[in-house]
Amino acid sequence: MDNHPASKPSFLDNYWDLISGLLLLTLTYYFQVNHLPSLVIMITSAMAIVFLSITVSEIAEILAHRLKEPYGSFVLTFTAVIVEIILLFSIMQQITNSPEAIDTVRGGIISAVIVDMNVLLGLAVFIGGLSYKEQEHNEDTSSSYTTILYVSALALLVPSILGNSNHSLDVVLKASYIIGFILVLFYFTILNFQTRTHIDFFKSTARSRIFKLKRHEVGYHEAEEIENYIFDKLPTVANFFVIFVLIFLIGISSETFAHDGMDVFKKFGISSGLAGLIIAIISVSPEIFTAIKAAKNDQIQRVVNIAMGASTVSILLTVPALLLLGFLFKMPLPLSFNPLEIGALVFTIILAWKTTDNGETNYFEGISHLMLFLSYAVIASLY
Repeated sequence: MDNHPASKPSFLDNYWDLISGLLLLTLTYYFQVNHLPSLVIMITSAMAIVFLSITVSEIAEILAHRLKEPYGSFVLTFTAVIVEIILLFSIMQQITNSPEAIDTVRGGIISAVIVDMNVLLGLAVFIGGLSYKEQEHNEDTSSSYTTILYVSALALLVPSILGNSNHSLDVVLKASYIIGFILVLFYFTILNFQTRTHIDFFKSTARSRIFKLKRHEVGYHEAEEIENYIFDKLPTVANFFVIFVLIFLIGISSETFAHDGMDVFKKFGISSGLAGLIIAIISVSPEIFTAIKAAKNDQIQRVVNIAMGASTVSILLTVPALLLLGFLFKMPLPLSFNPLEIGALVFTIILAWKTTDNGETNYFEGISHLMLFLSYAVIASLY
């Protein structure tokens, strides 16, 4: 066992994400006050969201270990989905000045799944496959998740078909609200399946969009002893308070990103599909970073749960939450996705099923997902 002092994490090793997020948030405010170009403000606010999200996920993981199941899963799920909801709702609020904001939100919902399943899963599997000829995971995990995602994607087809067959907006909205309610019921059924009746289907990993960044090579209790990480030592109530503060700061940064981002999208003629991809990459980037680390450590089970678990939550919780917020704030969100978005979603799920159904992955399967993503990105930017 290595007891060399150099193996102890430094202050920056522990808090680089929090420091970077707060610094970038401060820079964003300074740039706003001094009326710098929207592109600069959009970039700094996006980076602030990413770094603060990493810290939120770290604290949520600590709380999940303390609270145990099923409460741990509620904490992890909430913190995983809240940043995506905040970011997309901030875009929705720009509808007064930018009517195309609704198309961008719809594109962001679908893009979150496409990025999770193709960029996150593809990149991690590809990089892991370069180090290991084959990597094994629990095939029950991928089988369960692909079934969930396939059924959820078909549910989203209902308002989309109505929206593309000359039905009135009222009919499409009514169908959207009904589907949103069904998705919530489906989510609670799945949560029970994961945390109570079929836990062994998801063994060897927690059900979280983000896994430990600072403790991935050691056990939780061992890491607690060797690291001077303040959130490990704070009481549970204090950690909840810190999470709420950080989410509030992410909300501020998201408002700035939405306002200046929509200006940038219009100025550079960026399509709603490509804008949705940019938003999805921002919200998913902490997970990509974590998944690559897990794959390099031959922990492909974590990668599968991060990618597929994140995609499941994106549909089953984000969609109903945005529908509810849109209803409360009189910004209706009809779920009339265009054929490109639905087609890309279905093809993504089919490819994920084919690449994970035997419980083994290799770098060829990873590059296949990346190819699908690049093809979608090209057509989304020109659609």
